[in-house]
Amino acid sequence: MVQQWEVESATGQCSVSGKALVEGEEFYAVLFEDGESFRRCDYSVDAWTGPPDGAYCFFKTRVPVKAKKRRLLVDNDILVNFFLRLKDESELVRLQFRFVLALILMRKRLLKYDGTQKEGDIETWRMILVSDKSVHDVVNPRLTDDQIEGVSEQLTAILHGDMGEWAVPAEGDQADLQSGTDGRDHATG
Repeated sequence: MVQQWEVESATGQCSVSGKALVEGEEFYAVLFEDGESFRRCDYSVDAWTGPPDGAYCFFKTRVPVKAKKRRLLVDNDILVNFFLRLKDESELVRLQFRFVLALILMRKRLLKYDGTQKEGDIETWRMILVSDKSVHDVVNPRLTDDQIEGVSEQLTAILHGDMGEWAVPAEGDQADLQSGTDGRDHATG
């Protein structure tokens, strides 16, 4: 028969000094028998002088480091810029990318859904860019699971810095990209 023991979780501070234990810091945890369960006391490395009297067991551990959110290397203006650059694209992968990008912009409240139009088998969403109230038509490519996975991988790479062919031009070309006045096809890099 297996007996279950209740053990308190870490307190986050040294039992001797009262000092807070910070992420990544090593400390000692000591368990004391306390009837049907265990009582736990944590000790900073500085306060540790060995196991205290009555200790059932002890171990050295480390305060876990909380996973930090990956910082996006792309801000909202760049996302909107990508969306606008893809306006006249007809290549399927770019239509898919623009559609998913539109969904992201909707979630960020930068783009509003304003209705759906159907022409034969083609469904187009009418979207309004919140910043300037401009109207944009976005083809719904009716993505399969495999296509969603592919577009998601591309978006992840882009949003975390590996822009590849989607890279924004160097600083000097940025104004030309936004105004579209230099005659180059910016959508294809």
